[in-house]
Amino acid sequence: MTSAVPSSLRVSLVQGATRWHDAAANRDYYGALVRNLRGQSDLVVLPETFLSGFTNETLGNAENMDGEGMRWLDALAVETGCVVTGSLVIRDGEKCVNRLVWASPDGSHAIYDKRHLFRMANEHERYSAGSERLIVELKGWRICPLVCYDLRFPVWCRNRYARDEQRFEYDLLVFVANWPAPRRHAWSTLLRARAIENLSYCVGLNRVGVDGNDIAYAGDSAVLDFLGQPLLELGSQEQVVTATLDPVALSAFRARFPAWMDADTFSLGV
Repeated sequence: MTSAVPSSLRVSLVQGATRWHDAAANRDYYGALVRNLRGQSDLVVLPETFLSGFTNETLGNAENMDGEGMRWLDALAVETGCVVTGSLVIRDGEKCVNRLVWASPDGSHAIYDKRHLFRMANEHERYSAGSERLIVELKGWRICPLVCYDLRFPVWCRNRYARDEQRFEYDLLVFVANWPAPRRHAWSTLLRARAIENLSYCVGLNRVGVDGNDIAYAGDSAVLDFLGQPLLELGSQEQVVTATLDPVALSAFRARFPAWMDADTFSLGV
Protein backbone atom coordinates (compact mmCIF):
# COMPACT_ATOMS: atom_id res chain seq x y z
CA MET A 1 0.00 0.00 0.00
CA THR A 2 2.83 2.39 0.74
CA SER A 3 5.99 3.52 -1.00
CA ALA A 4 9.15 4.67 0.78
CA VAL A 5 8.44 6.69 3.90
CA PRO A 6 9.68 10.30 3.58
CA SER A 7 11.67 12.16 6.21
CA SER A 8 10.07 14.35 8.87
CA LEU A 9 8.76 17.74 7.76
CA ARG A 10 9.07 21.03 9.67
CA VAL A 11 6.08 23.30 8.99
CA SER A 12 6.02 26.89 10.27
CA LEU A 13 2.80 28.87 10.74
CA VAL A 14 3.15 32.64 10.39
CA GLN A 15 -0.05 33.93 11.99
CA GLY A 16 0.25 37.62 11.24
CA ALA A 17 -1.82 40.80 11.15
CA THR A 18 -1.79 41.74 7.47
CA ARG A 19 -1.52 45.49 6.78
CA TRP A 20 -4.50 46.75 4.79
CA HIS A 21 -3.78 47.62 1.15
CA ASP A 22 -0.05 48.15 1.84
CA ALA A 23 2.07 45.66 -0.07
CA ALA A 24 5.37 47.32 0.85
CA ALA A 25 4.56 47.23 4.57
CA ASN A 26 3.49 43.58 4.30
CA ARG A 27 6.70 42.64 2.51
CA ASP A 28 8.68 44.21 5.33
CA TYR A 29 6.49 42.69 8.04
CA TYR A 30 6.23 39.14 6.73
CA GLY A 31 9.75 39.17 5.34
CA ALA A 32 11.22 39.79 8.80
CA LEU A 33 9.15 36.98 10.31
CA VAL A 34 10.10 34.48 7.61
CA ARG A 35 13.81 35.34 7.70
CA ASN A 36 13.88 34.35 11.37
CA LEU A 37 13.04 30.80 10.26
CA ARG A 38 16.15 30.32 8.11
CA GLY A 39 17.57 26.88 8.85
CA GLN A 40 14.67 26.00 11.17
CA SER A 41 11.88 25.10 8.75
CA ASP A 42 11.09 23.31 5.51
CA LEU A 43 7.72 24.91 4.76
CA VAL A 44 6.57 28.39 5.82
CA VAL A 45 2.85 29.14 5.54
CA LEU A 46 1.54 32.72 5.19
CA PRO A 47 -2.12 33.86 5.17
CA GLU A 48 -4.45 34.28 2.24
CA THR A 49 -3.89 37.59 0.36
CA PHE A 50 -1.00 38.41 2.67
CA LEU A 51 0.20 41.43 0.66
CA SER A 52 -3.15 43.26 0.61
CA GLY A 53 -5.70 41.74 2.98
CA PHE A 54 -8.87 40.09 1.68
CA THR A 55 -10.10 42.82 -0.64
CA ASN A 56 -12.53 43.29 -3.50
CA GLU A 57 -10.60 46.35 -4.65
CA THR A 58 -8.72 44.17 -7.07
CA LEU A 59 -7.53 46.75 -9.60
CA GLY A 60 -5.59 48.74 -7.03
CA ASN A 61 -4.12 45.76 -5.22
CA ALA A 62 -3.43 43.13 -7.86
CA GLU A 63 0.11 41.97 -8.48
CA ASN A 64 1.49 40.80 -11.81
CA MET A 65 3.27 37.47 -11.98
CA ASP A 66 6.45 39.30 -13.01
CA GLY A 67 5.87 42.13 -10.53
CA GLU A 68 7.52 43.21 -7.31
CA GLY A 69 5.49 40.97 -5.01
CA MET A 70 6.33 37.80 -6.91
CA ARG A 71 10.00 38.73 -7.24
CA TRP A 72 10.10 39.35 -3.49
CA LEU A 73 8.41 36.02 -2.66
CA ASP A 74 10.67 33.99 -4.94
CA ALA A 75 13.75 35.71 -3.52
CA LEU A 76 12.57 35.12 0.05
CA ALA A 77 12.32 31.38 -0.56
CA VAL A 78 15.80 31.32 -2.06
CA GLU A 79 17.25 33.40 0.79
CA THR A 80 15.77 31.32 3.60
CA GLY A 81 16.07 27.89 2.00
CA CYS A 82 12.40 27.21 2.81
CA VAL A 83 9.34 26.74 0.67
CA VAL A 84 7.17 29.80 1.32
CA THR A 85 3.47 29.72 0.44
CA GLY A 86 0.43 31.98 0.75
CA SER A 87 -1.98 33.65 -1.64
CA LEU A 88 -1.90 36.97 -3.48
CA VAL A 89 -4.32 38.99 -5.58
CA ILE A 90 -2.94 38.40 -9.08
CA ARG A 91 -3.84 40.02 -12.37
CA ASP A 92 -3.94 37.29 -15.02
CA GLY A 93 -4.67 38.88 -18.38
CA GLU A 94 -8.02 40.66 -18.10
CA LYS A 95 -9.07 38.82 -14.93
CA CYS A 96 -7.95 38.70 -11.32
CA VAL A 97 -7.46 35.53 -9.30
CA ASN A 98 -6.84 34.71 -5.66
CA ARG A 99 -3.64 32.79 -6.37
CA LEU A 100 -1.72 30.62 -3.97
CA VAL A 101 1.96 30.61 -4.83
CA TRP A 102 4.28 27.79 -3.77
CA ALA A 103 7.73 29.41 -3.89
CA SER A 104 10.66 26.99 -3.68
CA PRO A 105 14.29 27.56 -2.62
CA ASP A 106 15.52 26.71 -6.12
CA GLY A 107 13.81 29.85 -7.45
CA SER A 108 10.88 28.07 -9.07
CA HIS A 109 7.23 28.33 -8.08
CA ALA A 110 3.93 26.53 -8.61
CA ILE A 111 0.46 28.09 -8.46
CA TYR A 112 -3.10 27.26 -7.46
CA ASP A 113 -6.06 29.57 -8.14
CA LYS A 114 -8.75 29.47 -5.46
CA ARG A 115 -11.59 27.33 -6.73
CA HIS A 116 -14.42 28.35 -4.38
CA LEU A 117 -15.06 32.09 -4.28
CA PHE A 118 -16.78 33.50 -1.21
CA ARG A 119 -19.97 34.97 -2.63
CA MET A 120 -21.10 36.31 0.75
CA ALA A 121 -18.33 38.89 0.33
CA ASN A 122 -18.88 39.16 -3.45
CA GLU A 123 -15.54 37.53 -4.22
CA HIS A 124 -17.17 35.77 -7.18
CA GLU A 125 -17.90 39.16 -8.79
CA ARG A 126 -14.29 40.35 -8.69
CA TYR A 127 -12.24 37.20 -9.14
CA SER A 128 -12.16 34.26 -11.52
CA ALA A 129 -12.25 30.74 -10.07
CA GLY A 130 -9.57 28.15 -10.63
CA SER A 131 -10.32 24.70 -12.02
CA GLU A 132 -7.37 22.48 -11.07
CA ARG A 133 -5.91 21.36 -7.77
CA LEU A 134 -2.21 21.54 -7.12
CA ILE A 135 -0.19 18.66 -5.67
CA VAL A 136 3.43 19.47 -4.85
CA GLU A 137 6.25 17.39 -3.41
CA LEU A 138 8.62 18.38 -0.62
CA LYS A 139 11.11 16.04 1.09
CA GLY A 140 9.12 13.05 -0.13
CA TRP A 141 5.79 14.46 1.10
CA ARG A 142 2.91 15.04 -1.28
CA ILE A 143 1.09 18.24 -0.31
CA CYS A 144 -2.21 19.77 -1.44
CA PRO A 145 -2.42 23.53 -0.74
CA LEU A 146 -5.86 25.19 -0.86
CA VAL A 147 -7.37 28.56 0.01
CA CYS A 148 -9.87 29.52 2.74
CA TYR A 149 -13.45 28.86 1.50
CA ASP A 150 -12.22 25.66 -0.23
CA LEU A 151 -12.28 24.18 3.28
CA ARG A 152 -16.09 23.94 3.17
CA PHE A 153 -16.10 21.63 0.14
CA PRO A 154 -15.00 18.09 1.03
CA VAL A 155 -15.30 16.70 -2.48
CA TRP A 156 -12.74 19.22 -3.76
CA CYS A 157 -10.46 18.30 -0.85
CA ARG A 158 -10.89 14.53 -1.20
CA ASN A 159 -7.73 12.48 -0.87
CA ARG A 160 -8.05 9.46 -3.12
CA TYR A 161 -5.76 6.44 -3.18
CA ALA A 162 -4.08 5.85 -6.55
CA ARG A 163 -4.00 2.06 -6.72
CA ASP A 164 -1.82 1.96 -9.83
CA GLU A 165 0.83 4.10 -8.10
CA GLN A 166 0.13 2.59 -4.66
CA ARG A 167 0.00 5.92 -2.90
CA PHE A 168 -2.38 8.58 -1.70
CA GLU A 169 -2.79 11.79 -3.67
CA TYR A 170 -1.37 13.72 -0.71
CA ASP A 171 -0.03 13.38 2.83
CA LEU A 172 -0.59 16.94 3.98
CA LEU A 173 -3.49 19.31 3.33
CA VAL A 174 -2.74 23.03 3.77
CA PHE A 175 -5.29 25.85 3.96
CA VAL A 176 -4.28 29.52 3.90
CA ALA A 177 -7.09 31.81 5.02
CA ASN A 178 -8.64 35.11 6.03
CA TRP A 179 -11.39 33.44 8.08
CA PRO A 180 -13.45 35.94 10.14
CA ALA A 181 -13.80 35.51 13.90
CA PRO A 182 -17.63 35.08 13.94
CA ARG A 183 -17.19 31.78 12.04
CA ARG A 184 -14.25 30.48 14.04
CA HIS A 185 -16.14 27.39 15.24
CA ALA A 186 -16.75 26.33 11.65
CA TRP A 187 -13.05 26.88 10.84
CA SER A 188 -11.82 24.66 13.67
CA THR A 189 -14.46 21.99 13.08
CA LEU A 190 -13.92 21.72 9.33
CA LEU A 191 -10.13 21.52 9.67
CA ARG A 192 -10.56 18.50 11.92
CA ALA A 193 -13.05 16.90 9.54
CA ARG A 194 -10.75 17.31 6.56
CA ALA A 195 -7.86 15.69 8.45
CA ILE A 196 -9.92 12.74 9.68
CA GLU A 197 -11.75 11.91 6.46
CA ASN A 198 -8.63 12.20 4.30
CA LEU A 199 -6.24 10.21 6.55
CA SER A 200 -3.88 13.15 6.31
CA TYR A 201 -2.10 15.79 8.32
CA CYS A 202 -3.86 19.14 7.98
CA VAL A 203 -2.56 22.68 8.46
CA GLY A 204 -4.84 25.71 8.68
CA LEU A 205 -3.19 29.13 8.73
CA ASN A 206 -5.41 32.15 9.43
CA ARG A 207 -4.58 35.80 10.00
CA VAL A 208 -5.29 37.91 13.09
CA GLY A 209 -6.26 41.53 13.70
CA VAL A 210 -8.88 43.75 12.06
CA ASP A 211 -8.90 44.60 8.35
CA GLY A 212 -9.92 47.73 6.48
CA ASN A 213 -13.52 46.56 6.35
CA ASP A 214 -13.61 46.32 10.18
CA ILE A 215 -13.70 42.52 10.00
CA ALA A 216 -11.96 40.82 12.92
CA TYR A 217 -9.88 37.66 12.61
CA ALA A 218 -9.20 35.37 15.57
CA GLY A 219 -6.36 33.31 14.14
CA ASP A 220 -7.04 29.82 15.51
CA SER A 221 -4.38 28.44 13.19
CA ALA A 222 -3.61 24.78 13.79
CA VAL A 223 -1.58 21.75 12.83
CA LEU A 224 -3.64 18.56 13.08
CA ASP A 225 -2.69 14.94 12.73
CA PHE A 226 -4.61 12.29 10.78
CA LEU A 227 -6.95 11.73 13.75
CA GLY A 228 -7.84 15.41 13.88
CA GLN A 229 -5.82 15.78 17.08
CA PRO A 230 -3.90 19.06 17.42
CA LEU A 231 -0.13 19.12 17.30
CA LEU A 232 -0.37 22.90 17.54
CA GLU A 233 -3.24 25.26 18.23
CA LEU A 234 -2.69 29.01 18.10
CA GLY A 235 -4.79 31.67 19.77
CA SER A 236 -5.60 35.13 18.46
CA GLN A 237 -2.20 36.79 18.84
CA GLU A 238 0.50 37.36 16.26
CA GLN A 239 2.97 34.49 16.44
CA VAL A 240 5.22 32.17 14.49
CA VAL A 241 5.29 28.50 15.54
CA THR A 242 6.84 25.39 13.99
CA ALA A 243 5.59 21.79 14.15
CA THR A 244 7.37 18.64 12.98
CA LEU A 245 5.26 16.10 11.11
CA ASP A 246 6.06 12.40 11.53
CA PRO A 247 5.68 10.33 8.35
CA VAL A 248 6.13 7.02 10.16
CA ALA A 249 3.08 7.62 12.35
CA LEU A 250 1.03 8.60 9.29
CA SER A 251 2.07 5.50 7.33
CA ALA A 252 1.37 3.21 10.28
CA PHE A 253 -2.10 4.65 10.83
CA ARG A 254 -3.04 4.34 7.17
CA ALA A 255 -2.01 0.68 7.25
CA ARG A 256 -3.84 0.02 10.52
CA PHE A 257 -7.04 1.86 9.54
CA PRO A 258 -7.45 1.51 5.75
CA ALA A 259 -10.72 3.39 5.36
CA TRP A 260 -9.58 4.36 1.88
CA MET A 261 -10.38 0.82 0.73
CA ASP A 262 -14.10 1.48 1.28
CA ALA A 263 -14.23 4.93 -0.30
CA ASP A 264 -16.67 5.69 -3.12
CA THR A 265 -15.28 6.17 -6.59
CA PHE A 266 -16.34 9.22 -8.55
CA SER A 267 -15.30 11.70 -11.22
CA LEU A 268 -15.10 15.38 -10.34
CA GLY A 269 -16.79 17.77 -12.76
CA VAL A 270 -15.68 21.42 -12.71
